[in-house]
Amino acid sequence: MTAKVFIDGDVGTTGLQIRQRLDGRGDLELLRLAEAERKDPERRRAMLNAADAAILCLPDAAAIDAVGMIDNPDVKVIDASTAHRVAEGWTYGFPEYDAGQHAAIRAAKRVANPGCYALTSVAILHPLIAGGLLPADHPVTINAVSGYSGGGKQMIAAFEETGGADAGTPFFAYGLGLKHKHVPEITRWSGLAHAPLFVPSVGHYAQGMIVQVPLQLWALPGAPKAAEIHAALADHYAASRFVSVPALAETAEMARLEPEGVNGTNELRVHVFANADAGQAVVMGLIDNLGKGASGQAVQNLNIMLGADEGEGL
Repeated sequence: MTAKVFIDGDVGTTGLQIRQRLDGRGDLELLRLAEAERKDPERRRAMLNAADAAILCLPDAAAIDAVGMIDNPDVKVIDASTAHRVAEGWTYGFPEYDAGQHAAIRAAKRVANPGCYALTSVAILHPLIAGGLLPADHPVTINAVSGYSGGGKQMIAAFEETGGADAGTPFFAYGLGLKHKHVPEITRWSGLAHAPLFVPSVGHYAQGMIVQVPLQLWALPGAPKAAEIHAALADHYAASRFVSVPALAETAEMARLEPEGVNGTNELRVHVFANADAGQAVVMGLIDNLGKGASGQAVQNLNIMLGADEGEGL
């Protein structure tokens, strides 16, 4: 049976990438508004209610409005905005989160697609907190760098266009008020009792992301070894199709980690770098911010919700 899918906001960065991943699939019929109809609320309402699944690639307020337009109880919704990631009644769209999350997504009518920084941070922190290695009230620091595509059309233009505001900027940190929109999501889904200290940054390259969580192992209860941190993560993702945890020995041989290392994939790779003598570790997540950090994850969730092969199109 062919499922009808409507991407509301398919001209933006995330929407375009989702459409590219879905184009040509025989099990889907992609619904699309004509250019002149994109801002017509009645045509959008009709399309949203005609779909078996709607993927919202919109600003937060517009995503909330779109959900309010849907009165067909059979329509499944994936929201790629920030609007519903900590909202009641919405299922968190990270299938590898725990043993029951895949089934929860499969049964859900409303799924919140994770943010790129948040998904990577949660992927690192949740297994460690759930496993008792990292206390929920531990003062966690997260540092991250992303390609400029994570900032959407305006940031892409600022870096890529001749004369753009950031055409000559190699790197900058932002979110310096320490209130980045992903912080509530990270706090809620990692299991932290307090908001982490999160400092994101942007490099002068298109896509790819590294998220770093430094750990002073000597200061944690029981002073766990890096091998215990690694084991908790490796065990958690042992059956995962898209999340991998390379062996400690493999990671120890690395002299550098490139943020573009898994671009074009739906993979999240979690490394544990360690200094045993100092009792220190840094857990680093490597992800394509437009792949599993956005569009790829949305397609994975869509596949699960529609009962298709989880990796179809990925």
